Amino acid sequence: MEALLAFGAALLAFRLAGSLARRWRATRAPQLAAWSASLLAYALASAALAWGAAAGWNETSFRVYYTCGGLLTAPLLGVGSLLLTGRRWAAPVGMLYAGLAVGIGLASPLTSSVGGTTIPEAQQHLDIFPERILAIAANSLGTLAVVVVALSTMRKRPVGNTLILAGVAAAAAGSAVAGLGVAQTAAFIVLGVLLLYWGFHAQGKNFVSFRLVRKHPG
Repeated sequence: MEALLAFGAALLAFRLAGSLARRWRATRAPQLAAWSASLLAYALASAALAWGAAAGWNETSFRVYYTCGGLLTAPLLGVGSLLLTGRRWAAPVGMLYAGLAVGIGLASPLTSSVGGTTIPEAQQHLDIFPERILAIAANSLGTLAVVVVALSTMRKRPVGNTLILAGVAAAAAGSAVAGLGVAQTAAFIVLGVLLLYWGFHAQGKNFVSFRLVRKHPG
């Protein structure tokens, strides 16, 4: 049952990441690409969670879970928020970081073997530097960017910003309850994905409308 819940969370995240990607192809709004990549990373982490719950954790499933969930999701959210405010430098910085994070997450040696069906704890299998320090720093900066942008533009986009902040809070709660089991973590993933997607959808509509007004002021 836990594996099915995690698999359902992964399917939902994949579906919504694809929806954002299609909107990016139609509008070329850069924040939609970053947000789609963030939900894709969330989906891959959820798929690894389902894999570990169903077949038992191993080195590969743990690496995918930690790389996508611990190193990529929140930083890519932050990149999307920065791009929403016109900070185009965030795109190359985000791509550079993503390449570095994937390389570290997939190639760094593990300090102990991975097994069992409970969600592995990073501190039991990874050194503090660079893997865990990078995750702490990147998640902190990514979350900070999301929160600062949301609060500073709350009056312009209250609905979208409120939903995004709630989604970030749900994602953080999911990480906090990981020790309680797969079902609880999967439930928070579903809640976080839905809130984030609805928030992105509201933000994307506002952004496109703003561009159309600028192009056709009359």
